[in-house]
Amino acid sequence: MDPDEPQTTTAKTTKTRPSSEQAGLREFLDYQRDSLINKTKGLSEAEARLTPTASSLCLLSLLKHSATWERRWFQVILAGRSSPDHWPEVQSKEDDSTFQLTNLDTIESVVADYREQISASNEILSTLDIDAPCAWPDMADQNLRFVALHMIEETARHAGHTDIIRESIDGAQGR
Repeated sequence: MDPDEPQTTTAKTTKTRPSSEQAGLREFLDYQRDSLINKTKGLSEAEARLTPTASSLCLLSLLKHSATWERRWFQVILAGRSSPDHWPEVQSKEDDSTFQLTNLDTIESVVADYREQISASNEILSTLDIDAPCAWPDMADQNLRFVALHMIEETARHAGHTDIIRESIDGAQGR
């Protein structure tokens, strides 16, 4: 095998050898993010809100939650920006408040917000050094690498949830 040839993984997550650690982290994270978004394609608003499993989760609430934590982890914890929900100074008493939908939440609006947060996260991921420490004092001992790996883990977990929910709704499988 030629070491200069692009490599394909059997996990269907990357198609080429990333040019850097950051590029690799972003490629794996983007694959999981796309999986979340793709699970809403072809569904009605009502179907995106269905909770067909034992869990109270639905596709739309998982996307909304993921958008919130993209912002919190990359923009607030890592880059030190302020948060529109004033997190972490003001926190909801309900642990799962980031999953709660309003009547104004639609597939289009939630996906648009998620894409906006992804864009901001990717800008941070591509401009900071991989060892850049988190700006949030409680996480100052962690860095961009930790945040990216944590977000891959968390996003993949939710992508698995969406797989089960979507299959329960209409039998659709796959990415």
